[in-house]
Amino acid sequence: MAKAPAAPPTPSGGSHYIPVREDWLALYDEPALEPDLPIIDPHHHLWEREDWTYMLPELLEDCNSGHNIIGTVFVQCRSMHRASGPEEMKAIGETEFANGVAAMSASGGYGKTVACAGIVSYADMFLGEKVKPVLEAHIAAGNGRFRGIRHIVAWDPDPEARNPAYQPGQHALLNETFQAGLRQLSPLNLTFEAWLYHPQIPDVAKMARAIPELNIVLNHIGGPLGINAYAGKRDEVFADWNKAIRELATCPNVTVKVGGMAMRLNGFDFHEKPRPPSAQALADAWKPYVDTCVEAFGASRCMFESNFPVDKGSYSYSAYWNACKLLSKGASADEKRDLFAGTANRFYRLGLM
Repeated sequence: MAKAPAAPPTPSGGSHYIPVREDWLALYDEPALEPDLPIIDPHHHLWEREDWTYMLPELLEDCNSGHNIIGTVFVQCRSMHRASGPEEMKAIGETEFANGVAAMSASGGYGKTVACAGIVSYADMFLGEKVKPVLEAHIAAGNGRFRGIRHIVAWDPDPEARNPAYQPGQHALLNETFQAGLRQLSPLNLTFEAWLYHPQIPDVAKMARAIPELNIVLNHIGGPLGINAYAGKRDEVFADWNKAIRELATCPNVTVKVGGMAMRLNGFDFHEKPRPPSAQALADAWKPYVDTCVEAFGASRCMFESNFPVDKGSYSYSAYWNACKLLSKGASADEKRDLFAGTANRFYRLGLM
């Protein structure tokens, strides 16, 4: 059996990111299933880092790998923050950057995919009510494309599970000042992206009930952990995650992104195999999680998401969408439409369908 190509140095972000190995990804290829099915990818990033570039050309190369990607949503990743000015306003640079990419795509000169049709950036919710001018600046910079905020609150008692770039402390979503910031979103028709780990899902439910007017999307199915203190405990983690997800689904203002399950923290270790996983292998690994989300939330509150380029260290873009198509084989036509595009189109008000 052939050995996997050697991994390059770990990219910016430390051990949380799995390096992308194009030569390893090239070891497995499969044709796109249902190539005409419209897809909106509601969660990807763009960045230019010292050791990792994923900009519009790289995104479009993935989008053009066989599936019908009609549009995308750019999500916060600390890209192109302003170098100067008030600290709370530096993240406006990310919206300016993403809007520039969106304008390029909207010219029609880069193919059929409407890239960055929606934009999600960062604002510090710990500013409380004082965050409103920051939100208004994002809206102005987004030129009609700005849709919401992601303030990452992922935290765990296991320090190895924490991302050193984000130190929100425990129970940030329940902090009174943080919630005062969240309350500034819905009056401006903005949404909130909740990215955290599975033990924190109950906090999302408490927050969602405290601010019922706020539309919330849970990123990456709530981050079930599978490393360090959680390694070898997948059944136990799934039981805890399953209970929390079903309780969260009772909050009508919460939608869930179904994807982002190939990060190092999830512990599936696809990247350690000699060859990239097939779509069927991905579908088999993820089926319990996907089935639970769709059963609990319904397809109208679920959206498949790529989380590229973060998940690209574990499989190709085409294989991911093939896995989603395998997982949705039993869905009705309306359910499939929602899972792949309809839910994202409605949640982010994209007007692409």
